[in-house]
Amino acid sequence: MVKLKDLQRDFQPDTWLQALTERLRPAERTLVVRAHEHAIAVYDSRLHPAGESWLDHARGTAGVLGLLRMDGEALAAALLLGVDTTSREARAGIEREFGGAVAALIHGVAGMAPIQALRGRADAVARASDKAHQLEALRKMLLAMVQDVRVVLVKLADQVQLLRQLASQAFSSAGLEAAQDTFELLAPLANRIGVWQLKWELEDLAFRCREPEIYKSIAGSLDQKRVDREAYIAGLTERLRSELALGGISAEVAGRPKHIYSIWRKMQRKGVAFDHLSDVRAVRVLVEDVKDCYAVLGIVHSLWTPILREFDDYIARPKANGYRSLHTAVVCPDGRELEVQIRTHEMHQHAELGVAAHWRYKEAAMNDADFDRTVSWLRRILDWRAEMAVAGVLAESFRTELFDDSVYVLTPQGRVIDLPRGATPVDFAYHVHSELGHRCRGAKVNGQMVPLDYSLSNGQVIEIVAAREGGPSRDWLNASLGFIRSSRARTKVRQWFNSQAHEHAMAAGRAALEKELARLGRGHMSFDDLAAALHFAGVEDLFAAQTRGEISMRALQSAVRGEAGGIRPPVAHSTRKVTRGATAGILIVGVDRLLTQLARCCKPVPPDPVVGFVTRGRGVTVHRRDCTNVSRLAAERLIGAQWGRLEATSRFAVDVEILAGSQPEPMRDVLELLSREKVKVLSSGSSVRDLSARIVFTLEVEGVVQLEHLLALIRELPGVAGARRR
Repeated sequence: MVKLKDLQRDFQPDTWLQALTERLRPAERTLVVRAHEHAIAVYDSRLHPAGESWLDHARGTAGVLGLLRMDGEALAAALLLGVDTTSREARAGIEREFGGAVAALIHGVAGMAPIQALRGRADAVARASDKAHQLEALRKMLLAMVQDVRVVLVKLADQVQLLRQLASQAFSSAGLEAAQDTFELLAPLANRIGVWQLKWELEDLAFRCREPEIYKSIAGSLDQKRVDREAYIAGLTERLRSELALGGISAEVAGRPKHIYSIWRKMQRKGVAFDHLSDVRAVRVLVEDVKDCYAVLGIVHSLWTPILREFDDYIARPKANGYRSLHTAVVCPDGRELEVQIRTHEMHQHAELGVAAHWRYKEAAMNDADFDRTVSWLRRILDWRAEMAVAGVLAESFRTELFDDSVYVLTPQGRVIDLPRGATPVDFAYHVHSELGHRCRGAKVNGQMVPLDYSLSNGQVIEIVAAREGGPSRDWLNASLGFIRSSRARTKVRQWFNSQAHEHAMAAGRAALEKELARLGRGHMSFDDLAAALHFAGVEDLFAAQTRGEISMRALQSAVRGEAGGIRPPVAHSTRKVTRGATAGILIVGVDRLLTQLARCCKPVPPDPVVGFVTRGRGVTVHRRDCTNVSRLAAERLIGAQWGRLEATSRFAVDVEILAGSQPEPMRDVLELLSREKVKVLSSGSSVRDLSARIVFTLEVEGVVQLEHLLALIRELPGVAGARRR
């Protein structure tokens, strides 16, 4: 059985190596021994940047992994971390001598260094509000870049050994830098994958490097009272064991160690001095089942006076991360406070070995369900320590591609960008800034030019080559060409083309009106006056209507001459009577008890501006004011109309036109969308021309607001080039 003290590097090499390898299979033991011999030969008298010899650093790192019961490949990699694997020849030599897995582990740990170096640039590339996001992205990248989870564990052990050395030295900038790396990147990773032993030691050592005086003060307070505290806890645990035995409860009772950094955090959070912390003296009780937890709680409260405000029942009400336990604090007869945790063995394993997502509540990280599932899976793999006697049999289980749905890349300034798996430089450009995406013409990945449909990989540095002006290519919207993989970029491209189409329509309408006004001898006429004469809300509506061919020559001539135009405004005279027509929700001005119907040509929908047309024998037909047919109707039979109060169940028919590819998927996707939105389809039709399909639906909607919402959703569907109301 491996004893913890035997794995420290202070012992004789033979004794230390025997303790490190005694649980391994013969083949693994031989691998570690050969790695140790190779390390002795290669390192010679080389010094680690922290100041100790490289050999001592390697032994210390391997010892940390030994405490985690890691396999022989991981231990061999730890011993060889100082060996150069940057060149192809050097890595091939390690592969020949120790196998591809060991070489990959060493190379993987070395590959984490550049990402770790980006941590110091988070302040420069991100605003204060964005720094947390950047650090979170870096943590994810560190995990996503490795194909073998053991790389992360070797790196954490390496950091523990580094901090042990730096913490033993005088206060230094190197210690501060290592402490910052630990607090912002590595300790959260250890916490998150459930390696609690490393997390606690990393935090304590980093705290000692960053705040040596505070650390020494708390450590001194603990040391001054250690003998008294240990004797005191021993007396309490013995009494509690006796009481539990009398109650017929089988339990493990032990003093619970407190870590200096967690003590300091609690002092800061509660605003109290060291002497006022109740959980510096702490006991943990482990039992077989839940009913025993509450039985122990009753005995504890009968022995000592409970502090009610310190009681938490995380069994009846587990934390959001799945953590379950009973927490209480009591006052002993001499006035000292004692914290007691009570849980089953299963709960203890769940909390201590990392199956519960304890990191979520500790770090208040951003909600990311996919990331949570991946981390939970990682932590279940790491739970092998409690399941298997031989670590090596699970070496293959560690191999996996992490975060299949995401890829993490970098800007030239070191900012981390999170993109969908398979994203291209175009997706990257639009994620950074819409204007950069519009002007994207090329890209460099790690300094090398690549095509715009190139699939990005984790850790790559992307630089966009942009034109001074211009816009995107329509080819980017063709899904089969693979230029865009993210919906965000696709939406930005569509918005750009829609904007260009609008501007083109405005220019074309303006030019056409200028030409007509010049022909009529009224080239000096204000477009604002003309829009008002034709009853448009503004000149943009005027230009758009002219481009669509909705302004007849007769209406334009009447407006120029100052006569009533082809579109008569609703009459709103105070002496005229306003009555409700037969169609619910429509008010007709001037005549009582009119039969009304909605025009089939333009299908008005609230709150469209409307006008009525008196038809012989059929009452009033209500048109949209911008309906092209209105200008051809007899002006004297037009009558003012407006929407009145609508019933909650009112629905209106409206035509929607969709432009898509010739494949059946868009039609299917649109129908599924309408079904999800609970929109009734009254009719549909389609036609195909030049490999493009034009689909027309007649839908039943509540009004324009719902219609615009539907159109926006339809435009986002793959294969849909455009959608509009007819």
